[in-house]
Amino acid sequence: MGSPRVADRWKEYMGARDWEGLLDPLDENLRDEILRYGSFIEATYRGFDFDPGSPSFGSSKYKKKSFFRDCGLPTPGFRLTRHLRATSGIQVPEWAQSNWSPVKTSWIGYVAVCNDKAMIDHLGRREVVIALRGTATCLEWLENLRATLAPVPGSTSINNDNMDPRDLDGPPMVESGFLSLYTSGTDMWPSLQDSIRMEVSRILELYQDKQPLSITITGHSLGAALATLAAYDIKTTFDRAPLLTVISFGGPRVGNQSFRSLVDKQGTKILRVVNPSDLITKVPGSCGGSHFGFGEVESRSPSNNSGSKKLNQLAELCLNWIQQFRVEDTQWWVYAEVGRELRLASSESEQLSYYLGNMDVAKCHDLKTYLNLVEDCPLKNLFRRSLNKLSESCSVHKKESNGVFALLCKQF
Repeated sequence: MGSPRVADRWKEYMGARDWEGLLDPLDENLRDEILRYGSFIEATYRGFDFDPGSPSFGSSKYKKKSFFRDCGLPTPGFRLTRHLRATSGIQVPEWAQSNWSPVKTSWIGYVAVCNDKAMIDHLGRREVVIALRGTATCLEWLENLRATLAPVPGSTSINNDNMDPRDLDGPPMVESGFLSLYTSGTDMWPSLQDSIRMEVSRILELYQDKQPLSITITGHSLGAALATLAAYDIKTTFDRAPLLTVISFGGPRVGNQSFRSLVDKQGTKILRVVNPSDLITKVPGSCGGSHFGFGEVESRSPSNNSGSKKLNQLAELCLNWIQQFRVEDTQWWVYAEVGRELRLASSESEQLSYYLGNMDVAKCHDLKTYLNLVEDCPLKNLFRRSLNKLSESCSVHKKESNGVFALLCKQF
């Protein structure tokens, strides 16, 4: 029997039951859905102008109407409805500004809505996707280094007798740099928070009473952290928010234990895809900041561009500075994980362990690495799928043969 349709179990795939029974082994449909969200994030990297010498540096290279086609990643049935920009709250002194310094406000992603009947039928609902990229500019890197915790605006006190007392040690707090990028704006550009609120409000008014609706926020690295903040904000702002899910890749820790408890109490569903060899997933914002998007910037910026070299030099400088500190000498332990974790178990194969062990930090954190691991890991699932296909092809043969293959499939 083949896998059930996505439409039949879409709420489960979106975390309605906290992905119970779907992660180990990884459900085939859920695997495909995770890879689909990865392609939405890949579009944010392809659409971003990484060239510091370009007059459009920090902006989207493509217009809304043709965005997916122009970036070479067609997403059947989806239409981009709003570009999103993030603004740094850091005030850069005049003497520190130069022609290679990043713009204060940069394009960071988009909102897309499924408007195709066939795709809606396949998914079982109309889906809204918010996709956010990782760090790409100097000011974003500097924001990542601001690891001090700041109170979550508008958060309420937590009162739940079933919670760990340690979760109530203080108010909900999140990393200052992430919060700054999410809430800062300018006279010309609204904050990322306001842009998402305005678009979600418009979409809910337009579609909510017509058919099932869901919102999926997906992001890599810095985008993963901002996705968590956006999910919390949407659930807080909209009383009738539909099922809201975060699918993130390589995300750092975002807030303290009280913030984690607040997100859990909201019912926000978060699935963090984690590569155990990626150091960024093990640390709070400060440690992870110097690596955010490093692989992306390094691989996508022109190698002969002086601005690109200076960006990479700044990355190395930040990394060397961060490595002077030891985690046990700080209060970074107050950061806590949120949601469920899909850990890509590298220990299950010697080949995969060798593959991961011979990658540098940037490559372990790269989005492409994550997508490759989701598709191919654990290898026993790949073998099991191959046996299933072989079993189906032999269905015309003797019943004994089918029984052998069925027995083999159960072992993997």
